[in-house]
Amino acid sequence: MQVEAAGHRWIDVETETILDSWYPAAGEPARACLAETVGMVRGERFAIEIDTEAAPDGVSDAYLRLHLLSRRSVAPHGLNLDGVFGALTNVAWTSAGPVLPDRVDELVAAAAGHGTAVSVHGLDKFPRMLDYVVPSGVRIANANRVRLGAHLAEGTTVMHEGFVNFNAGTLGASMVEGRISAGVVVADQSDVGGGASIMGTLSGGGTETIRVGQRCLLGANSGLGISLGDDCTVEAGLYLTAGTKVMLPDGETQPGRALSGVNGLLFRRNSLTGGVEAIPNTDAKWGGLNDALHKN
Repeated sequence: MQVEAAGHRWIDVETETILDSWYPAAGEPARACLAETVGMVRGERFAIEIDTEAAPDGVSDAYLRLHLLSRRSVAPHGLNLDGVFGALTNVAWTSAGPVLPDRVDELVAAAAGHGTAVSVHGLDKFPRMLDYVVPSGVRIANANRVRLGAHLAEGTTVMHEGFVNFNAGTLGASMVEGRISAGVVVADQSDVGGGASIMGTLSGGGTETIRVGQRCLLGANSGLGISLGDDCTVEAGLYLTAGTKVMLPDGETQPGRALSGVNGLLFRRNSLTGGVEAIPNTDAKWGGLNDALHKN
């Protein structure tokens, strides 16, 4: 798919390094920042055309792909992000604008001359989503916990300790109190409980894309390394991976990977033996999301 867009970007004046690229919605004014006022960066408008099926070609190309994801123009895994880390610049994200990390002290000193203090939000290749895209119908309690490139469907709530990485997110109204790692997709009416973690594909060479089906519950402090079908529950504190030995109701034992994507299962740890079990979820319905919390 070919995509054309007009944007605005900040460039380090000493090295000509492109720091970021912002693609405003129609009618949004150009941005200004103190780092430009003190002469450390310059802003410029530009136009770009990209092929979303090819790998990203530079900073501005990569940023447009991340915008498309966060604006819900494409779903996670809907475009090519091969090599995106190499395309992006590691940036100090500050209250005075983006600068290269080794120029933070210079920015702090220059800002002091203008009577302004500078805070640094992070050193990273990905900025906070809300600094670039504010999707409708969502709540995000802590902007630092959602990266640009996250895809959040209407009705999604991300609580203070929830986290959503790029090329990942929700496809419907969901509660996110735990971690949705890169590549992970959570379907409608599911709840990622407090402290829960879903394995992504960035570290360790993992290649499987994990999907959490509709109306699922990941209990507090649970972990997930396989996909869940619809109407599944993972007990609080249980870490379920592809290699976890799981006892079935008929006494057969299967690795977790053999149950990946199966609907209607409750995964729990037997309180007497300590073994992990999978049983039908018919008697363990968790009640679903609280509608009042997701009218965003």
